[in-house]
Amino acid sequence: MIAIIDYGAGNLGSVANVIMKLGYKPNITDRPDDVLSSAAVILPGVGAAGDAMEKLEVIGMADAIRQVIHEKRPLFAVCVGLQLLFSSTEEGGFHKCLDIVPGTVKRLSQGLKVPHMGWNQVKQQVKHPIFNGIPDEANFYFVHSYYVEPEDMSIVAGTTDYGTTMCCMVIRNNLIATQFHPEKSGKWGLRMYSNFLKIALGKEGRHGKS
Repeated sequence: MIAIIDYGAGNLGSVANVIMKLGYKPNITDRPDDVLSSAAVILPGVGAAGDAMEKLEVIGMADAIRQVIHEKRPLFAVCVGLQLLFSSTEEGGFHKCLDIVPGTVKRLSQGLKVPHMGWNQVKQQVKHPIFNGIPDEANFYFVHSYYVEPEDMSIVAGTTDYGTTMCCMVIRNNLIATQFHPEKSGKWGLRMYSNFLKIALGKEGRHGKS
């Protein structure tokens, strides 16, 4: 089963549509048990990380996410989903996050147009199956006012330039997370989701299987 975590984020439908377009049947769920029994998990996100963190705690999903990652099971996080994985965020003052990836979520530098919105190149920093068939510096779609700054730079899988060079993608074991929105990024985003699901599920799960 492919679980898409539902904690009130606004882009669930677009993520689910992309997964269905690839031939899979996702389960949009706010039940921790569903997530813990799934072969692949997607944590989407839009909005403020502090509010999102509060919702995850209320529905009991925060511990489920921690367990999935602790067990090194496949999880793909997007935008605010990426930011939630970090220790804390500066958004709205200061909020603790899931503290799975040591580091901080910081506001984009003064003088830049905020939010960073639109297409930008992603420079691949590692060789990984998630990038199969995707050229280096391919364009992906961004919408964000904050960016992640990990303590361990070895997990940085992709960077983008916006005023400065920033981390826009991390990979650690079976955790893959992006600041950009693959579901809004045309053929390269579609390919990235396809690559993730092939990593997580192999060839099973297609054509009606979940």
